[in-house]
Amino acid sequence: MPNRAKDIFKPQFRFGIGGVSLGNEFNKHTDREAQETLQSAWDVGVRYFDVAPWYGYGLAERRFGHFLHNQPRQEFLLSSKVGKLFKASKNNRHAEVFPLSDSPNDIVFDYTADGVRRSIEDSLQRLGMDALDIAFVHDISPDFAYFPNGWEEQYEISRKGAFPALSKMRDEGIIRAWGIGVNTPEPILKVINDADPDVCLCARQYSLIDHAKTVNELFPAVREKNVSLVIGSSLNAGFLSGGPRYNYGKENFKIPADVIKKRDALRSVAARHGVDLRSAALQFAAAASESVALVVGARSAQQISEDWNSIQAKIPEHFWVDLLHEKLIDPNAQLPKSP
Repeated sequence: MPNRAKDIFKPQFRFGIGGVSLGNEFNKHTDREAQETLQSAWDVGVRYFDVAPWYGYGLAERRFGHFLHNQPRQEFLLSSKVGKLFKASKNNRHAEVFPLSDSPNDIVFDYTADGVRRSIEDSLQRLGMDALDIAFVHDISPDFAYFPNGWEEQYEISRKGAFPALSKMRDEGIIRAWGIGVNTPEPILKVINDADPDVCLCARQYSLIDHAKTVNELFPAVREKNVSLVIGSSLNAGFLSGGPRYNYGKENFKIPADVIKKRDALRSVAARHGVDLRSAALQFAAAASESVALVVGARSAQQISEDWNSIQAKIPEHFWVDLLHEKLIDPNAQLPKSP
């Protein structure tokens, strides 16, 4: 079977911006700030945009759509997620999940075939677009804390409903490719055996902090099935660039001691070589041959510009050699090519 993802993700789409921050998950941003961030992303050359209904309960999709509907559609790649529908309600409970989003909505989990079609239709309306390029089935993963009966039940509904529906929509030309978007490897390992996805969003699983299981278990499996990956949250929600949180969730400020210790060790090696740790982390995540794109979150115009520049920065080969020598990188991981 041909690898559709590699045909879709041309070189200009290999670096993308994600919508978590602009959905006001971590901090409150104005619409103007969001537009300035997206304009800066476009100006430096970003042409892949990844959003989800979940991000701000519809806020991120509206913001991305407001910007993107003024851009030539053939010049950018757009992905969003399915599995979550919304209903407007004056007595909504959005503040329990996204208190900074000011959303009017309550959420309905729906991973059925009909729910997936409705989800895409709703996303297109919020985005002001006529088509998605890629649809990811979102958050059917052990780490997602909001399902009423656990992720396995929602996965099984997806296996019978969402997965075959998305394959049909791909064959009909409604979308170009599909996969799942999750923060743990188990669901990806399952879906590549249960269905025929093209590309999966592998978030927070492949970073300088945490990558051994992905390298040694997930990468060989997706290679065997000819499935590609989009790598997300390679900075662990900003932790590797100095942020006060590690990954996602209500208690992401509780950072494990071993994680802090590893970041300190990485910083020490980076300082010896005059390397910016954010640049190293982004280039490491982008180097995997299983990946067709790297998606970063950004809260400001300055931040997305800095991320873009980090991808272009020159990093000496001896830096990577030292990380291997100090056992801070798995020996089977692929390393960026020398400048």
